[in-house]
Amino acid sequence: MSTRTSHGYLPAGRYIVNHDIMHCTADGVAGNDLYSGRALGLSDPDDFIQLHPELKPLWKHISSHYRRIGLKHSESVIWDLSRKQLAVHAGYKPSVFYFGPAECKVWNDPEWLEAVEYINSKNNFMALAEELGIDVPETRCYAGVDHITEMDIISFNMPCYLKAAVSVSGVGIYRCANREELRDAMQEFKSDVPVQLQEEIKTDVFLNVQYRVVDNCLVRLAVSEQILDGCAHQGNRFPASHEPWESIEPMALWLKERGMKGIFAFDLAVVETPEGVRYTAVECNPRFNGASYPTVIAQKLDIPEWSAMTFKTGYRKLSDLDISDLEFDMKTGEGLVIVNWGTILLGKLVLLLAGSPDYQEVLANELRYRL
Repeated sequence: MSTRTSHGYLPAGRYIVNHDIMHCTADGVAGNDLYSGRALGLSDPDDFIQLHPELKPLWKHISSHYRRIGLKHSESVIWDLSRKQLAVHAGYKPSVFYFGPAECKVWNDPEWLEAVEYINSKNNFMALAEELGIDVPETRCYAGVDHITEMDIISFNMPCYLKAAVSVSGVGIYRCANREELRDAMQEFKSDVPVQLQEEIKTDVFLNVQYRVVDNCLVRLAVSEQILDGCAHQGNRFPASHEPWESIEPMALWLKERGMKGIFAFDLAVVETPEGVRYTAVECNPRFNGASYPTVIAQKLDIPEWSAMTFKTGYRKLSDLDISDLEFDMKTGEGLVIVNWGTILLGKLVLLLAGSPDYQEVLANELRYRL
């Protein structure tokens, strides 16, 4: 079995990094065009990186911040997000947020594309989980809402979720407290859209389990825990309270053998039962995800404890921030790292907070005051 158990950061060759998300996120969300900047922290000096041209005025300040904290990154910037760049740099492999049909047209890797598109369907995920013996929530899959019978509605436990088999940024996912809400939610789907009914999982602990394919070997990257405010996802923390690699690894290996590349992740729920703890797999994200960026940055800087969250700010320029005294210090292992910096143009930042949980809380409170 070609699984490495090291959690270390493992660069593998040189990359042309394009983590634009505009082609694989929900329409109408402000600031999506600025997310390419968060890949800067996971890039290496030998890489090329493609960034949105609107981020150019921020370059001097984010590169100075990374230099002060000791985070090496690419300085070979292409101020253009065209996918055509992925294939014009000899000796460089693509690093993209999501490897879809458009990326495959430029970088011909049909096996990678097939693996991504297969597991990106929640219905396929459930079928494969059953085949591999992986624990999942009670789920019924349908070719469309017209296939959900009245008996299905009556017999399924409430509350539940009605989900599009392929959804983006939570669009197409409806929590149904009762059967009437389920019937209403069914009206939101076209008849030919595959969907699934899924039980609501009774837990407050959800994990993000990340893998990376390096030189055709499967690497365990990290398990982080979601930070929740009620049901709303606020960020991630590391280390997690559980590390159930064995619960999902058969599927990770299956995907690697069928051509998956780069970073991909699974969402798992931790469910306490009288018989013991269940690690219940909910879905696979066959791409980089929000936790990937702080995870790689933390590994590059040897940070053993961290959390990453979105902070709102009244500032619109990095140069206006008064946080230099709070920056990460390699000697103490404490402080902040700016992860998603381009979105300051719209008044928000994703920050990594390094240090003990108590220190992270103090730092977060100070940031809310200053920002």
